[in-house]
Amino acid sequence: MSHLDKLFHPLTDFISLVEIEEKEVITYYYEGICPKTGITLKLPRTNLAEKIALNLYHQLKKINFYTVKGKMLGILIVKDNQGKIGVIKAFSGLLNSQKEVNGWVSQISSNSVIALAENLTIKQLDNIKNEIITLTNLSINQEYLQLNIEYESQWQELKVIHNERKKVRDKKRILYVNSLQNHQFIIVLVTEFLSKLSQKSRDIIFYYQLLLENNLDKKLYNLQQESRKDDWERRNFKYKWQEKLNPLKQVINQNSLKIQQLKSQRKELSKQLQAQMQTAYTITNFKGDSLSVGKLFNKTFIPTGTGDCCAPKLLHYAATNHLQPLAMAEFWWGENSPDGEKIEGNFYPACEERCQPLMGFLLSGLPTFTPFDTQESIPIIYEDDWLLVVNKPSGLLSVSGRGRENFDSVISRFSQISRDNRNHYITTVHRLDQDTSGILILAKTKECYVNLSRQFAQRQVKKVYEAVLDGLISTSEGMINLPLWSNPLTRPRQEVNYDYGKPSVTHFQVMGIENGHTRLQLKPITGRTHQLRIHCLEGLGIAIKGDRLYGKLEDNKIRLHLHAREINFSHPQTQQSLSLKTLTPF
Repeated sequence: MSHLDKLFHPLTDFISLVEIEEKEVITYYYEGICPKTGITLKLPRTNLAEKIALNLYHQLKKINFYTVKGKMLGILIVKDNQGKIGVIKAFSGLLNSQKEVNGWVSQISSNSVIALAENLTIKQLDNIKNEIITLTNLSINQEYLQLNIEYESQWQELKVIHNERKKVRDKKRILYVNSLQNHQFIIVLVTEFLSKLSQKSRDIIFYYQLLLENNLDKKLYNLQQESRKDDWERRNFKYKWQEKLNPLKQVINQNSLKIQQLKSQRKELSKQLQAQMQTAYTITNFKGDSLSVGKLFNKTFIPTGTGDCCAPKLLHYAATNHLQPLAMAEFWWGENSPDGEKIEGNFYPACEERCQPLMGFLLSGLPTFTPFDTQESIPIIYEDDWLLVVNKPSGLLSVSGRGRENFDSVISRFSQISRDNRNHYITTVHRLDQDTSGILILAKTKECYVNLSRQFAQRQVKKVYEAVLDGLISTSEGMINLPLWSNPLTRPRQEVNYDYGKPSVTHFQVMGIENGHTRLQLKPITGRTHQLRIHCLEGLGIAIKGDRLYGKLEDNKIRLHLHAREINFSHPQTQQSLSLKTLTPF
């Protein structure tokens, strides 16, 4: 069996014949500009490629495929010289420190001498990385942190005690001064109105006045001493804690200096590695041209791992083995990324830093691609010269986000159609959460957008949602009024906040009970981010089924059971009332 035969898998290894015969729909384009012609080149991700990738995902789950922290896996549908269609697959980087795994496209080959030097450099970088980790995780760091927390806690407690004492002293000062002033006022009255007082009586009054003043001075002096005592107590507190903390801090500062030196050393080695990479990896496209990564990037810094991602591996292998790419799909495997941007089993586009700059060169030489009808992937409910109303599927963004991984959206797909039809204006008037399905309005003209935006702002648009709660509620209908706030420390989560939150109102009505779940009709009066999801959780005490952000979701394949079912608004051009409905898909 040839090397190609081992890697070239029949479609039926992943999907049935019935699925193969289904009409293909484009869900995303891998694209780049050809460096020679300046023409934009495209390779689609289709529903067929996604099905193959998902079935591969489930196959790997069953066999307990390598457990990794998280990486991209990809498949490429290809056609060989005899017209036979099959699949090749690849993983980004290394898999448990292995470059080659049976049945998978291996790393792009490099010059052996340079590869050896590269491996030595990588080992040095690993040693430096481990040393930095060791210094960062020394027990003294945790000891200092705990002591510092204890110090800050005790210091705050002491400040509170001293502040309370100061308030008492301030009140006493005012009281003492006011008491003396009252006595002095009485003395003045007695002296002025009793003019027949003898000299002896006047002397007694005078001495009494001196006694009062001396007594006040003594009391004020005592208060001042109390203040000094508190000041001394604070100084002594700080001094004792400095004796504990300073030796630890000195060691930590020395370690920090060493870490900075190691990082500088790592930076220099990384530059050296980048220089090695520029000549080590040579990528071939479908014209037969080969260029090093350094020449393709044409800049000093090249991100580590460039050329080791799924897409370059798959396309380079296809080009060097005379295979014609038809469609590609990449998905995340392993642990979800800490920031939540990468979720296991989800599809993602070419990475912006490493893959995208290579895409134009890699796709050069492919036959001109005739696109499928991408509109079919998003059902259209209503369309005219001013409006486009669609039924957005769950899992698709309304608007493209930052980065290539957040490119695929309703807008990106219909913008492509818009460009093909020489009509460049298309925009969403409102948005639905990525996991929410249902009615979404797009404007085809700026005037239409302004008019509809005004209707939304003035709450003239009436919306009806349908949801299934992950449990039962006791109330059949009612109104939820909870102010919502976007806490900058916990984004994208929203929260109920009576100090900073914006007014948020939702009417709910129970539609039925199904296997321990409650089906609801929801009518939002306001349109805050995640309003329905939080109002169900906080207002009714139960999260919406499939809510991975606010609920307790064990199976991340369960979709969010929230659907924008109906909408009513005034047509921006004809002024006629439009009432649109869709079927709830769950």
